[in-house]
Amino acid sequence: MEQMHVIQSLAALAQPIRLDAFRALVVAGQAGLTPGRMAGTLGVPANTLSFHLKELAHAGLVTQERVSRNIVYRANFEQVNALLGYLTENCCAGAPCAVNPCAVNPPDTACAC
Repeated sequence: MEQMHVIQSLAALAQPIRLDAFRALVVAGQAGLTPGRMAGTLGVPANTLSFHLKELAHAGLVTQERVSRNIVYRANFEQVNALLGYLTENCCAGAPCAVNPCAVNPPDTACAC
């Protein structure tokens, strides 16, 4: 992934409505959501949401498909994975990274710490 595309993707997500819409699409998975359904769920006017969805699509973070009379938006997981890969490419200076299980598990669960 090129740096300019990373910047464009991050800029698209750096807005509350777009971030909420993107997260809703991630939860919806491959089924996707129509703008009308998202607008109602997010409490955002349809025309405002339409503008933000276009920005996410322009950044490549979402796709759109016409299904009958509706447009269905879906998170572009391939693009998101490429973005995450770029951001974590040099994680831990190339050393293997291990997640501390005690940081992930609540204290009352079994932990080998």
